[in-house]
Amino acid sequence: MTEQTDFDSNDILIDDFDIAPVRLTVDLGALVDNWREMARRSGSANTAAIVKADAYGLGLEDCGTALYEAGARDFFVAVVQEGVTLRTYAPDARIYVLSGIWPGQERLFFDHDLVPVIISEEQLALWMSVTAEHGDHPCALHIDTGFNRLGLPLEEAIAFAEDVSRPASFSPVLVMSHLHSGDSPASPLNRAQLESFQRVAAAFEGIPASLSASAGIFLGPEYHFDLTRPGIAVYGGEAVNGMKALKPVAKAEARIIQIREAPSGSTVSYGATHQLSRNSRLAIVSAGYADGYLRSLSGSGVPIRAGGAPGAFGFIGNTRVPVIGRVTMDLTIFDVTDVPEGEIRAGDYIELFGPNILLDDTARAGGTIGYELLTGLGLRYERRYLYPDD
Repeated sequence: MTEQTDFDSNDILIDDFDIAPVRLTVDLGALVDNWREMARRSGSANTAAIVKADAYGLGLEDCGTALYEAGARDFFVAVVQEGVTLRTYAPDARIYVLSGIWPGQERLFFDHDLVPVIISEEQLALWMSVTAEHGDHPCALHIDTGFNRLGLPLEEAIAFAEDVSRPASFSPVLVMSHLHSGDSPASPLNRAQLESFQRVAAAFEGIPASLSASAGIFLGPEYHFDLTRPGIAVYGGEAVNGMKALKPVAKAEARIIQIREAPSGSTVSYGATHQLSRNSRLAIVSAGYADGYLRSLSGSGVPIRAGGAPGAFGFIGNTRVPVIGRVTMDLTIFDVTDVPEGEIRAGDYIELFGPNILLDDTARAGGTIGYELLTGLGLRYERRYLYPDD
């Protein structure tokens, strides 16, 4: 039988963040600065805050509160449950639900004062029925201008705007659409969508209009209309291809749980896909694809790395260190041979992405985008929030 040990109540308390296997620092000051910069770039248009997908993986409660306190009063979420949660932290904001409304959700929208974004003719018919029974309630209309994702067909939306039999009580508070190629400023399809949406805005004269998310804001004032909807740019990601991101907001780190010596010629990780060309020091860290550190970030042994293309890098001791071998479920191996021995030890943390290893550089190494890395962060990260006044 194992003897139980009583720990003294005077033992030193250690912050969980300081010993976490993986940890995430979220700079809410940078988040707010980025939102304000996007508001500045939006000119005379109002600027919403997009907090869908748990605020791009960084925490709806803390990010939503910070943006609300910074002055955001229009918010967009993806699903109604996110809107219900956000209402607690943004008491007098207008909260739009991008997926619209489904039968059975009516009470949630009315009780929590949420605005459904009507995305289809079926939802439009449902909402007309709901408001006829329960009284008028704000809604938005999403019009498809070429994305072929969500939205009322363009010509039918314009016909609806001009329909004199439309109930007078049915009065949308916003008409909106979404650019599919805003991150490619030279694409002529941006102009085509703009011209289509200008028709929509004219048909719904007097109702505020919104076309641009982060990328569209950078296309210039023509695209701003009455309300802009910056998302990824606020969270420190690249909004436009080839354009530097604003301030980094998130820093993900993983703890080194072992440093080992490995001889030249030996192999590393599953499948023995990486053979060492020198005597090496390897740092094994406690992060893997279960933590959203994608298998495609591997240094070798996955299809996306075919042809010898390198994988991701981490950062420690003022040194960029490469991932070698395959990323596994809970562990990743970095080559730290070039880090001076006195600057690294087991228990230290390697930055996976953040101010030194940019989010989108890491994403590109894995063949994806910053959005996916942020929203794919796992549940095991211990989080620390830096507030604007910290």
